[in-house]
Amino acid sequence: MRKSVVVLAVAALTFGGMTPAHGESLPGDAGRYDHPRPGFSPPNTTLAEAPPESVGLDAEPIKTALAAVRDATKPAGDELPLLPGAVTVFGHHGKIVAKEATGWALRYADADGTELPANEQLPMRTDTIFDMASVSKLFTSIVVMQQVEAGKVDLDVPVAQYVPEFAENGKESITVRQLLTHTSGLPAWLPLWSDYPDPESRLHAALTAELANEPGSTYEYSDLNLITLGVLVERVSGKSLDELVADGITSPLAMADTGYNPSPAKRDRIAATEYQAAPPRGMVHGEVHDENAWSLGGVAGHAGVFSTADDMAVLAQALLNGGSYDGERILSRRSVELMITNFTPEFPGDDHGLGFELNQRWYMSGLAGPRTAGHTGFTGTSLVIDFPSRSFAILLTNRVHPTRTRGSINPVRQAVAQGLAEALAVRPRHGDDAWFSGVQPTTTATLDAPVNVPAGGAELTFDLFVDLESTESLYLEASADGGRSWSPVPFEVHDRGDVTRTDGSYTDTGKRRWMRAVAQLEPGALLVRWRSVTDATQAGRGVFVDGIRATAGPRLLLDAERHPELLDADGWEAVER
Repeated sequence: MRKSVVVLAVAALTFGGMTPAHGESLPGDAGRYDHPRPGFSPPNTTLAEAPPESVGLDAEPIKTALAAVRDATKPAGDELPLLPGAVTVFGHHGKIVAKEATGWALRYADADGTELPANEQLPMRTDTIFDMASVSKLFTSIVVMQQVEAGKVDLDVPVAQYVPEFAENGKESITVRQLLTHTSGLPAWLPLWSDYPDPESRLHAALTAELANEPGSTYEYSDLNLITLGVLVERVSGKSLDELVADGITSPLAMADTGYNPSPAKRDRIAATEYQAAPPRGMVHGEVHDENAWSLGGVAGHAGVFSTADDMAVLAQALLNGGSYDGERILSRRSVELMITNFTPEFPGDDHGLGFELNQRWYMSGLAGPRTAGHTGFTGTSLVIDFPSRSFAILLTNRVHPTRTRGSINPVRQAVAQGLAEALAVRPRHGDDAWFSGVQPTTTATLDAPVNVPAGGAELTFDLFVDLESTESLYLEASADGGRSWSPVPFEVHDRGDVTRTDGSYTDTGKRRWMRAVAQLEPGALLVRWRSVTDATQAGRGVFVDGIRATAGPRLLLDAERHPELLDADGWEAVER
């Protein structure tokens, strides 16, 4: 197959009444996946709507992601749709490049899916207010960091110093940091709403809970960690948690639709959640879905916040900016950095900062990396903030309406994050295009090149870009019998002075940069093959190969840039980005 330029179609996504901004200065790496940036966006970056192309993005993957969300809101035969409704927002370099509402905020009357009369249903709107569920934990974590900045809390001081009753049941040494990173040893959850009669006894039970594990010995995501932190910040500040969130986050950021216990006047804009028989609440609409948070009066450290996609976009941009937005600073740059620094390296796969989940491919998909932060919520909410590309993807759904007993929405979460990842460019290192393996699941893509290697052997070099999950790999192989059998070819990966020696296979996630690969070829008439293998789980950004050359001393044996027709591709394609 001849290497040829694939022209990627780009069509502008439209916004009502919006015209693209002109003459704005953007950094040269806007729209790039392969130029990860350290630090933060300029602190004065504020959001405005603009087409994807205006910031270097390819619109087609974003359209594909939005279509996946729309498809999830469509019934499948007699089955309820996976999602009643959703609002999706993509942001990049201070621009909202896509925003779409689909489906219904309120559609059903009961857990069986009986539809309400048409005049009682509420269509989803871009300003629909959602129960954020566990995304609320981020608000509590920000308030904790604000108290750290104020000198009222020390991350490495025992929690019992601030909340004495927490020391019960062997918890006297657990620190604030361990609560924020879910390494406290507390159990994941307790049925506070059903086992205790009032808010006071429920909080006491949460604070005095017995340990499930030795503190520091394991990662266990726990609502009790954040319930405790909600009490802690109230004790040290003398204010209630909802006041702290309002004073420290939502008011300075003008997040007018974000807070606890939303006003009944906004009910027609609130997405309904579940029809609950136990407790006997009926259709939950305008009250927090989480039973424990509800039983605590709607304000708790682990759940209870309601918000809109627009408000969450402002919060995401404030964090990308290093803690400030539109002249208001809610956190120092140092605090934001701590929130997105992995403090749980001893628990691979459970990367966690001081509040944020990090590098979680199961919902961040191709955006996953060490400095990609986010959180999900049980009601169907997701926030992914990609600091290296100055981007965010927000998916807000009411997936538990009218019942939680449907399939996982993680494939939709992945589709949203993957859409933004693929909209970001990986630029060729040489010429107009590079070979791309694709990101389809459960595939094997091969790229073959013939090389006649003299008696003294030869050196094969190529540029390599790899973003795969740990269960997927790129293999370099050679055949001396015309492709009937293949053997691995060990190669070195050179990355900014570091050298990784491989056995002929390589995988990597999150580096987002081109590297140089070098291999030694044995004598003979060889076929050299690059074989990329994906599995059925989460996609990454894929594999790119460019600048393929084979040399024997000064003699050039293969130059794929000058002679791409020598390559035979099955599943690979030549792309511009």
